[in-house]
Amino acid sequence: MMKIRSKFQTWLLQEDLNFLLTNRIPRITLTRFMGWWSQLRHPWIVKGSIAVWRWFSDLDLSESKQQSFGSLHECFTRELRPGLRPIDTNPDVLSSPCDCIVGACGEIRDGMVFQAKGFPYTLQSLLSSSELTKSWPSLLEGGTFVTMRLTSSMYHRFHAPCDAHLSHVTYISGDTWNVNPIALTRVKELFCKNERAVLQMQTPEGFPFLIVPVAAVLVASMRFHAVDVMLNLRYKGPNEIACDADYVKGQEMGWFEHGSTILLFVPRGYELANSIESGKIIRMGEALLQRH
Repeated sequence: MMKIRSKFQTWLLQEDLNFLLTNRIPRITLTRFMGWWSQLRHPWIVKGSIAVWRWFSDLDLSESKQQSFGSLHECFTRELRPGLRPIDTNPDVLSSPCDCIVGACGEIRDGMVFQAKGFPYTLQSLLSSSELTKSWPSLLEGGTFVTMRLTSSMYHRFHAPCDAHLSHVTYISGDTWNVNPIALTRVKELFCKNERAVLQMQTPEGFPFLIVPVAAVLVASMRFHAVDVMLNLRYKGPNEIACDADYVKGQEMGWFEHGSTILLFVPRGYELANSIESGKIIRMGEALLQRH
């Protein structure tokens, strides 16, 4: 059975087939369906869905705070048992806000960053809002960006990378392209097309930075504790949401409904922590950026 499962997963990872099955589909319709399906509370549906999920991924629930789930949604957004993600307490370090695979990362040059090698995008396109594009691209010039991909089986909650204040959320509705490496090397400016939210943050010393959660196919729902509504494809409220929330390093900020991507942008003053590079798997709380 394990050999069959392994061969099946390998078959699904063939680039052309994977791209076809996860992108050349009615993405938004299926994403809305998944939102509805994940809320169903019938035990057969929940157990069957989790069994299918295990078949397609390396889902491991051994770290979960709860071991039984009333819905697929509860499993997607599960909490971990206390103490499993120690936070790097060094005040010169920005810790990873989530469990992730590090994607493209490096210096922000001429207002441009990368989603994958040879696939650049501009901060202007990503931020979209005229208010954001007035100041943030110039503020971030010469700084550092990190792309953090959460797979479907990972822990889906995200946390403050340092003591910080959240002053504003800009919600940008969009598409739901898959954000896996295959799609990132085929769809230009993918992050600029997908649904996303721009979180304007600041440290107690006044150092500004941006956290940008990006939704994807079958996800497209984000919840921030500082905002009292679910941001998803059905959201019809204001795009500009004022906030006044303070966090201590490692404090939970919100969650995705499934798996997706978080982008982190910081001005000059920080560099990638030792051993951080594209392809590295890290956990929430581990050192991501360090002051230089």
